[in-house]
Amino acid sequence: MILIRSLAFTLAFYLWTLVAAIVFLPVLVGPRRYAQGSLKVWGAVVTWLLRVICGVRVEVRGAEHAPKAAALVASKHQCMFDIFGSFSLLPDASYVLRQELMRIPIFSWWAWKCRMIVIDREGGAKTLRKLLADSRQRLVEAPDRQIFIFPEGTRGVPGVPGDYQPGVAFLYRELDLPCVPIALNSGVHWPAHGIVRRPGTIVFEFLEPIPPGLKRAVFMSELESRLEAASNALLAEGL
Repeated sequence: MILIRSLAFTLAFYLWTLVAAIVFLPVLVGPRRYAQGSLKVWGAVVTWLLRVICGVRVEVRGAEHAPKAAALVASKHQCMFDIFGSFSLLPDASYVLRQELMRIPIFSWWAWKCRMIVIDREGGAKTLRKLLADSRQRLVEAPDRQIFIFPEGTRGVPGVPGDYQPGVAFLYRELDLPCVPIALNSGVHWPAHGIVRRPGTIVFEFLEPIPPGLKRAVFMSELESRLEAASNALLAEGL
């Protein structure tokens, strides 16, 4: 039954994406906020389809910590739903995306219009310089935007600590913004690979912001310990 429901969701997901791309196509020639709003609508419908077809609900905790203005947002990363499901959780986020995602038709059009930050993960120091320059530019264009980054750089297995990359510490130091961590358990219900979607509750938990100005080592230790502890606690709940 889970496999049948997962197949049905996959079909509905792609059909809805195609319909949304056609309906919302005109926003790509309008102001960025229209495209950003259409992404929120698209993500909200995907979330609804996930609940109705697969029995996967989405819960948001710690909403009082969610940034309303400029901030660095650092989230655990276990599946693609971490992007889709978070579109409506923040007022105006610019996501740090790997350049491979820009090869995806339709999604790449919106990523470009919404001024997402695209990086080459193998670029070394050049990538860090571009990451910072693009992040600063997004904040010049819209001073209250949130810069959303996955510190581990790639999707991980639930319960397994990731390899935290230097990009998040570099942005934290140079942008001088508070960092809001997001813990989650999404990989239990939407695995990184395959089409199976398991019933239960995906939780996005906003943790207390880390204030700007900490030393790099202190910041990284604080970020990793908070994210891993909170995400493991969600797994232990067995939602």
